[in-house]
Amino acid sequence: MSRYRLQPSPAQEAAMLEHCGHARFVWNLAVEQHSYWKPGRKSAPGFAEQCRQLTEARGEFDWLRAGSQVVQAQALKDFAQAMANFFGKTHRKPTYRKRGQSEGFRMVGKRGKHWDVRRVSHSVGEVQVPKIGWVRFRWSRAVPEGAKSYRITRDPAGRWFVAFAAIPEPIPAPGTGEVVGVDRGVTVSAAVSTGEMLNAPTLRDTEKARLLRLLRKLARAKRGSNRRGETRLAIAKLKARETDRRKDWVEKTSTDLARRFDVIAVEDLKVKNMTRSAKGTVEAPGKNVRQKAGLNRSILANGWGQLVTRLEQKAPGRVVKVNPAYTSQTCNTCKHVARESRESQALFLCVACGHQVNADVNAARNIRDIAAGLAVTARGGLPLGESLNREPQLELLLVG
Repeated sequence: MSRYRLQPSPAQEAAMLEHCGHARFVWNLAVEQHSYWKPGRKSAPGFAEQCRQLTEARGEFDWLRAGSQVVQAQALKDFAQAMANFFGKTHRKPTYRKRGQSEGFRMVGKRGKHWDVRRVSHSVGEVQVPKIGWVRFRWSRAVPEGAKSYRITRDPAGRWFVAFAAIPEPIPAPGTGEVVGVDRGVTVSAAVSTGEMLNAPTLRDTEKARLLRLLRKLARAKRGSNRRGETRLAIAKLKARETDRRKDWVEKTSTDLARRFDVIAVEDLKVKNMTRSAKGTVEAPGKNVRQKAGLNRSILANGWGQLVTRLEQKAPGRVVKVNPAYTSQTCNTCKHVARESRESQALFLCVACGHQVNADVNAARNIRDIAAGLAVTARGGLPLGESLNREPQLELLLVG
């Protein structure tokens, strides 16, 4: 996806909000129809039947007919694809979309026929939107020629974006054969086996203090009041700033690693399971819920999952996921395993040989050595699948 910042006029913004509302309304109706299905009942209506029902609804309701039929029908088509993905066990079941959180609509078709893009000046472009016309956006880079669809979204901070669907070219390997290990942590976002310590940027201290004041103000504000809406918008803008900084760091870090190293080794961590809530149920409440919630926020703030996802997309077949067991307790010099060697969060002092190094860097080097050892195992002819799930391209790279 190539995403650009939209610059709509007030009238265009109001019209796009109408499109978002119609797409959300149609999507939620489709979710409701499928929620009534139970074993033994007649199956829920499919895409063709829902399109017929949409035509009847547009003939009956003027406010729905005033919107774009293309946008509304595309929402139904996206829902049908989401249900197919759910039954194919690749995605979760589609859920209701909430106003202010899931604002957006999609346009699909051949560029130049169903929609189009043009460049107005050095830094300004325009995209064609149904029933609205040409909407300006920041031309920060060239729009992909092969794009066959785009999606317009509005985030909680009130910013509009347009994303053109296109698969970017992967970053070529440098060809040096070098393997690098990356250890993800809470205090240090990513420690590299070369000794680099990389940290994802967060809000500054003054911004954190302001966020805390705004959260307290929000708790005191009356629901539905203008002041509460203004406070929520201010909070959303601060959080969007933090998210943008983290995404920018992930993009730059993943690109740098993909360009410098042939193989990138990371721990095989189930981030989704690790950040799951610990509150439990009423019958079986969880323990240390507040501490676990703080850990979850720290993991998400350091972009563990985003970093590996972008590495896999930019360097397909060159990312190795190794077993994380004992990587933080093993001395990289003598390979002695002892919990006592981890003096603190930052210091690793081997109780056997006395080797002293940063604990995160030591873990990153162990991850690198495991990946390098698997490469040697591959050359010896043992099955690669016994140690880790590896892409076919990586097998060819390591064996070759």
